[in-house]
Amino acid sequence: MADLRLERVLWRHGCQVIGLDEAGRGPLAGPVVAAACILPEGAVLPGVNDSKRLTEKQREAAYAPIQEAALGWGVGIVDAARIDEINILRATFEAMAQAVEAARVMAAVRLGRVAEAALLVDGNQRLPQWTGWQRPVVGGDRKSLSIAAASILAKVTRDRLMVEYDQLYPGYGFARNKGYGSQEHLAALEQLGPCPIHRRTFIGPRQLRFF
Repeated sequence: MADLRLERVLWRHGCQVIGLDEAGRGPLAGPVVAAACILPEGAVLPGVNDSKRLTEKQREAAYAPIQEAALGWGVGIVDAARIDEINILRATFEAMAQAVEAARVMAAVRLGRVAEAALLVDGNQRLPQWTGWQRPVVGGDRKSLSIAAASILAKVTRDRLMVEYDQLYPGYGFARNKGYGSQEHLAALEQLGPCPIHRRTFIGPRQLRFF
């Protein structure tokens, strides 16, 4: 279960801790979404854990309490066209940088000052755009409460977007598969071809013929 052990080490050094995670690196359609979350010392968020280990109902239930508890939080969204332009890894970093900036601005407004910040980044890669202290944490959404909270913010935000896209582009089952390559989604691609939110670099030549 995610806790605050990593955060406490940094708080003792006077750092503002920013947990950072993303959702949607693997789907065939839709944006990649990143979220950053700055929790206060001693934050209590019962049930908050790695978003992948929670049900959709549990994630939705945790979403607002995380926002209310956080000193600052932010979301970054990079769409399919940009993913195709710069590749998914760079697009993920771009979304993360947006999320961190938004979270820091919110925290600065609420606290009345800009604090020295340290990143805890889920995974094994550093955020290139960040020049301050940071630590990649493999499995971070199961170890750090700040990262776990960010993972829920990112996942819920993206899932809600995909439900909206399902209304705009019916037939692919986006509300159910969230853009991932389910059998339903792949069958729809064969029949309908890609829609504007599909990632051209993620789908095969048979589907690309529709473009």
